[in-house]
Amino acid sequence: MASEILTSRKLSGKKASALVCALLFAVGAITGFASAQKNKPVGRLLVGKVLDRQDNPLPNAVVYLTNNRTRAVKTYIVGPDGTYRFPALTTSVDYEVYAQYEGGKSDVKSVSQFDDRSQVYIDLKITPK
Repeated sequence: MASEILTSRKLSGKKASALVCALLFAVGAITGFASAQKNKPVGRLLVGKVLDRQDNPLPNAVVYLTNNRTRAVKTYIVGPDGTYRFPALTTSVDYEVYAQYEGGKSDVKSVSQFDDRSQVYIDLKITPK
C-alpha cells in the first residue's frame, strides 16, 4: 500500500520517508492495542469465605449471587474450608451476594461495576439459628 502511494504521487524522498514511518507507526499502534486487549482478563473473579461469628468456616452453606441486570441467580455450596468462588463475572454488571446456613442469613454485599479490581474478596458472616 505504501509503495502504491509512493509511485502514484511521486513523493519526494523526505515526504515518502515520513509517510512510510507514519504508516508503520499506525500499524504498530493497532497491533499493540489488539495484543493488549487479548491479555486483558475476560471477567472478574469473586471469592470469599462463609464464616460464623468466631470466624469458623461454615461447610455446606449456600452462597447466592444475583446479577442485578438480568436477575439471574447462581448458587455455590461451600466446602469444608468455607470458601466460595464465582469466576468470569461480567465487569459491566452489578452483583449482590449473600449466604444462608441452617436458617441464618448473612448481610447482602454488593460488587459494583465501577470497582475495577479483577479479583474481589468478600467474607460473608452468618449467625446460625
